[in-house]
Amino acid sequence: MKKNIKIIALGLLLFGFYACKTAPKNIPHYTISKEFKSDTSTTVDVHIAKRLTSAQLVLIAGKLKTDSAQIKNLAIHFLLPGNTDISAGDNSYYASIKYLAEAQVKATDSLKDDNGNAVRLKLFGLDSAKAQTLLSQQPVVITGKNVLGKFVDDYAKTLIIPFKDPTDKRDQLFVIEVDGLGNIVSSTVPQKILDEGVEKWMVDKNGDYITLKDSVLAQYPSNGLGLPFNSIKSGI
Repeated sequence: MKKNIKIIALGLLLFGFYACKTAPKNIPHYTISKEFKSDTSTTVDVHIAKRLTSAQLVLIAGKLKTDSAQIKNLAIHFLLPGNTDISAGDNSYYASIKYLAEAQVKATDSLKDDNGNAVRLKLFGLDSAKAQTLLSQQPVVITGKNVLGKFVDDYAKTLIIPFKDPTDKRDQLFVIEVDGLGNIVSSTVPQKILDEGVEKWMVDKNGDYITLKDSVLAQYPSNGLGLPFNSIKSGI
């Protein structure tokens, strides 16, 4: 009888030990491409393969923080496929997370990583469901046309569709923007310019232009010193 009691007690002890262990977290795949240091913080560019939830982004941040404990003021930029490391503006990346010093934490800062570190998350891009709604749009005007890609503009919350008409002997590029209801909110026929071997499509009279290469659409301001304010992979 005593032997059986000991066995049961041991079993309960082992069960309690394993039950208390933290289940392994399913951290999404990511890669680090750039690290920028300033007097106040260290910013890391992290490339992700698809649109992730806020919880998944915080999981990645927690892993980075654990692996880089010596970095006191860590900030993270999350980039989707097509997004570039060197660009102009917040809309150039999908989301950002900043680790807060104790003095920076406000009552509204309730978001924390697995180790209890307070973080502040900003989601600039659309979530997966909203992006899929845009990508599903099939306006009548592109029927029978050579569509060069469908690009979700997270900043404008529209779908950019560049296409060509196979019957057009001038080989013009047509670009439309579509909202989530399938309405065309803008339409343009850019002028093509070759600049040092780069094919640029001028989208307005101010000199803003786009480029299309390897299923990536990059948008440039006329005075942006050659840096895109947005760079998008088709179908993401």
